[in-house]
Amino acid sequence: MAALPPGVLGSLDPTSDRAVFRQIADQLREAIDKGSFAEGSKLPSESELVEHFGVSRMTVRNSLSVLQGEGLVSSEHGKGVFVRPRPPVRRLASDRFARRHREQGKSAFTVEAEAAGSRPEVDNLEVKEERPSTDISARLGAPRRVLARRRRYLLDGRPVEFATSYLPLDLARDTPIAQPNPGPGGIYARLEELGHHLDHFEEEIRARMPSPQEAKTLRLASGVPIIHLIRTAFDTKGRAVEVCDTVMAADAYVLNYQLPAT
Repeated sequence: MAALPPGVLGSLDPTSDRAVFRQIADQLREAIDKGSFAEGSKLPSESELVEHFGVSRMTVRNSLSVLQGEGLVSSEHGKGVFVRPRPPVRRLASDRFARRHREQGKSAFTVEAEAAGSRPEVDNLEVKEERPSTDISARLGAPRRVLARRRRYLLDGRPVEFATSYLPLDLARDTPIAQPNPGPGGIYARLEELGHHLDHFEEEIRARMPSPQEAKTLRLASGVPIIHLIRTAFDTKGRAVEVCDTVMAADAYVLNYQLPAT
């Protein structure tokens, strides 16, 4: 049996009133935070941890369950327990929708991916006409029908975000916006080409635990929350031209807002 690298994990404190399995979880968590176990790397096996700490296999399993519940690790049947990768994405709210990016043919997600040095992808794309929910209808000025664009965003092959854009059907029908690929710069570039120059956005953000479907779509480990963001885009005439309903893995994003000094 391979020995653990020296100094990575310490010993248990028999005088502590903290449960043994939590002490082991604390040490593994600290080692992950320090980078001793990198993202995507395999943790020591149950047998190695049993031998190192001198505890039962059940105690070790309880420790690993704590880390799984925190979303730090994931278990792969027959392979072991691995440190869960968390793609670093800095969401620059004050810059991501700048017109210069659209003029360069870049969507907001592409801009963020490039800043993170990651490869962006979009899959699970669905474009369809439908009746909006009461909430979406109210945000868009009560249209009877909308065009809904659903898609999942991935960085380096890992899903980080799922979004649905809703646009009034009278605005989007028979335009490139209704196509699976709306073209360079995305739907905001097409809106501006149609004369709806964007003026401002309003965003509402809250954190919550994911639904089972959301956890499956984003491949979330147990215990990982999501950020639920609803953004409304307004043109220069004050019309709401799009509502985007987005869920993001909370540990994948850093939300960066720049606030005015006065």
